[in-house]
Amino acid sequence: MTAPDLNLLATLNVLLAEGSVARAAQRLRLSPSAMSRALARLRATTGDPLLVRAGRGLVPTPRAIELRERVGRLVEEGEAALRPAATLDLKKLVRTFTLRTSDGFVENFGPALIARIGREAPGVRLRFVPKPDKDSTPLRDGAVDLDTGVVGPTTGPELRVQALFRDRFIAVVRKGHALSRGTMTPARYAAGRHVFVSRRGLDRGPIDDALAPLGLERQIVTIVGGFAAALALARATDLIASVPQRHTGNLRAGMHSFPLPVSLPPVTISLLWHPRLDADPAHRWLRACVRDVCAA
Repeated sequence: MTAPDLNLLATLNVLLAEGSVARAAQRLRLSPSAMSRALARLRATTGDPLLVRAGRGLVPTPRAIELRERVGRLVEEGEAALRPAATLDLKKLVRTFTLRTSDGFVENFGPALIARIGREAPGVRLRFVPKPDKDSTPLRDGAVDLDTGVVGPTTGPELRVQALFRDRFIAVVRKGHALSRGTMTPARYAAGRHVFVSRRGLDRGPIDDALAPLGLERQIVTIVGGFAAALALARATDLIASVPQRHTGNLRAGMHSFPLPVSLPPVTISLLWHPRLDADPAHRWLRACVRDVCAA
């Protein structure tokens, strides 16, 4: 069965409203003959004459009367769907956004982000969910609105990406730790007892690769899944935690931090989202909020 031409809905709506081929043609800026041909197509599609002659004018059939309100509503809804989105009223916006981030991102940037959103759009709620991996599926299927992290080979190629800030790894120990005094060297750093962070349970990373050419190897005492846990252990023991500086600013309060004695390239933390949300006004506003909070 051939699908009906939906463009005929707008023509039918005008014909039923005007009750005249000539007036409908004028309103749609068509010639009377083109409008007559459109009416013929409508009659063939609906199986009903729709408008029949009565004296010098046309009157609607019972089927046309039945369709008039329904067709008008369909045309209005179609036009509304194709209009540009209305200006966003943040004070009236009621929506929950899901952000997939690391624990350090939430603890360091979450308070300022929540405060700003509360001021600008009190009806908006943020749901922070953990980031166990770099899988892009939650963004694709709509389970997550925004993601933050380092772009890698497994990042979906269709995702939109915007850099938020650059971060570098530093070493952190409790206040009064032996490494909080004196000159730091690679050998002195490696000789300490370390807590290693790996979501996948690995036992070495870029720092270990940088120490290896120097003939040095860290003693990794324990492995945890997040930077918050690593810093909590370092705060209460003599362990050394190596963590990203900006991601952990609030978590390191009262602790001693120092640059790593080996050279590592900085990492770029980015904001990621699916292109279907690119033009959504509320989503664009949220992205701007995250960017501004991270820039501050």
